[in-house]
Amino acid sequence: MRFMFVGDSMTIGRAGDFTWRYRMWQHLNASFGGPYRIVGPRTELYDTVAAAPLSHDYADPAFPEKARKHLAGWGEGWLHMAPLIREAVASSKADVLLVSLGLIDLGFYTNSAQTAANARAFIEEARAANPRVHTVLLPVIPNVRAANDAPFATECARFNELLAKTVADLDEPGSPLLLASPPRTYDIHSDTYDGTHPGPSGEHKLAATFADAMHQAWDVGTPYAGATR
Repeated sequence: MRFMFVGDSMTIGRAGDFTWRYRMWQHLNASFGGPYRIVGPRTELYDTVAAAPLSHDYADPAFPEKARKHLAGWGEGWLHMAPLIREAVASSKADVLLVSLGLIDLGFYTNSAQTAANARAFIEEARAANPRVHTVLLPVIPNVRAANDAPFATECARFNELLAKTVADLDEPGSPLLLASPPRTYDIHSDTYDGTHPGPSGEHKLAATFADAMHQAWDVGTPYAGATR
C-alpha cells in the first residue's frame, strides 16, 4: 500500500520540525503489519530564511529519505494541489491520500464555496489517475486568526460543512472518501508554535486523527499509540 501526504504549511513543516508525517511514519512502522511505502514528488521542508522549500534539516536526521516523500507546500492549498494531484498519483501509484488542506485557501485565496469546488476538483483529478484511490480528508482546524476575525471563522465553519457534503456526495465503494474528525483536544495555544503550525504535541495529534480514522473505517493499522496527551 502506498500512502501520500498532501497538505499546506502544516504538513510540509519548516526546517527543524519533526512533522506529523514523521509521526505517521513511526506509527505505520509499528502498526501496519505489512509492506507499505510513503510516496510523493517532494521531500523538502520549508526554509524560513530562504523563504523556499529547500531544507532537509528534519529534527530526526534518522528519518529516512524514502519516508520523507510528500505533496505539500508552504502557502499551497486546494487551489494549488488540484492541478497537481493527477500526475502525482499517476507517477507514484498512490493508493491512499492523507489530505490536510483548506486553511491557507480561506485565508488568502478563495471563499468557502470556491474552496469546496477546488476540493471536489482535487478528488476527481485523483480518481482520474487511480479510480480506486482511497482518501482521508481532515477538516480545517481554525487557527489564531479565527479567534479574532469572525468572518474568517465563519468561512472556516462553512467550508467544513461543504467539505462534509462533498464527501457524502462523492463517496463510493470503489474509491472511498473518509472525513476524519479534528483532534478533540487540539489546542492552538499548546499544540502549535504560533497559533497555526503544529509543534510536537500537535504533530502527534494530527497523525493520530488520520491513523484512528483509517483503523476505525478501513481496519488499516491500529489505533494511534504515540504521545497525544
